[in-house]
Amino acid sequence: MTHTAVVVGGNRTPFAKAGTKFADASAQDLLTAAIDGLVARFGLAGAKVDEVVAGAVLKHTRDFNLTREAVLGSALSPNSPACDLQQACATGLEAVIYTSNKIRLGQAKVAIAGGTDSASDAPVVVTEGLRRAMLKANRARSLPERLKAFAAVRPADLMPVPPAVVEPRTGLSMGESQALTTKRWEISREDQDQLSYDSHQNLARAWDEGFFDDLVTGYRGVARDTVLRPDTTLEKLASLKTVFGREGATMTAGNSTALTDGAAVVLVAEESVARERNWPVLAKVVDAQVAATDYVTGNEDLLLAPARAIPELLERNQLTLDDFELFEFHEAFASTVLATLKALEQNGTGTVDRSKLNVDGSSLAAGHPFAATGGRIVASLAKRLGQRGPGKKGLISICAAGGQGAVMILEAM
Repeated sequence: MTHTAVVVGGNRTPFAKAGTKFADASAQDLLTAAIDGLVARFGLAGAKVDEVVAGAVLKHTRDFNLTREAVLGSALSPNSPACDLQQACATGLEAVIYTSNKIRLGQAKVAIAGGTDSASDAPVVVTEGLRRAMLKANRARSLPERLKAFAAVRPADLMPVPPAVVEPRTGLSMGESQALTTKRWEISREDQDQLSYDSHQNLARAWDEGFFDDLVTGYRGVARDTVLRPDTTLEKLASLKTVFGREGATMTAGNSTALTDGAAVVLVAEESVARERNWPVLAKVVDAQVAATDYVTGNEDLLLAPARAIPELLERNQLTLDDFELFEFHEAFASTVLATLKALEQNGTGTVDRSKLNVDGSSLAAGHPFAATGGRIVASLAKRLGQRGPGKKGLISICAAGGQGAVMILEAM
């Protein structure tokens, strides 16, 4: 028997620019806070859920069991099992896919899915020479052996290796890779700034209307996303210097996502269980698809895997882009979204109605704590679809490091 997995609701911390309000909070602290807000909202204190699935992109070695530790620090029953999952920026969405599939198979009835990241608390790595010496010293059985282990260490080995979000296969940062895509797809500075402006305006409006009142729990004195700039203008965005790309560069700090701290989780349940408990049944998880691009050779673009995944997903469900009420495309960079839209047109999938795209803002305005973005999007889209009425469909698209992408269809119940 196949069961229906539905999104009941969600909760997240406000998202804060790295190095600011949440600078002293760990990824675990943030995830625990997001879970506790969800627990309070749905009366789950002391309750056992069938599984909590989440992850982080920036992980310390101490976080090998991150999600379980967050559960143990939360108000949930300690008998709630947990699992760490990671697929770069698609982590939160993959966590929802994972839990939904378990519910569909009857292996779970109630689950929590999401993600967390703290760019402020990114792990700092030691050099390879020092690492080997430390491991050798740790295995030593006497003081002379320990001292001998460090004999080969040179002064340069003592310098820490600063964190960097780069692709191991190309050595390029996400922004540098996207600059190549931006140029290849001829995405203009004006279009990027317009998308960024719209994101800030839409998110500000949603906050002002109270849309996030039951989706966000304040944390450490922060009540709203701190990356949000409701007073930004196209003129201000146009005045910013470029930060990625060389000749003809168009990408700025204003049309690129900022490094961010935060966490987001989603409550997913089997439909009949949700109705028995009088929980909101906002939207069902219809289907999902992942894909990857051949970006290493340069034949394809790093962040355009969703343009591969979306056609597969639509074909399997016999749908077209015209069948969707809303679209949520993660704004890794403004040009990522714009290039994805162009790629979908070029490969024959169709045209996305821009008036239906990211109607409540997205990552450019909210921020992007890597693994948390999927949870933010799923919860917000499910709520908005629920307001639009039964049968309304939404399409989620999230690109990820490694040339990967995940997409999902939600439908209001």
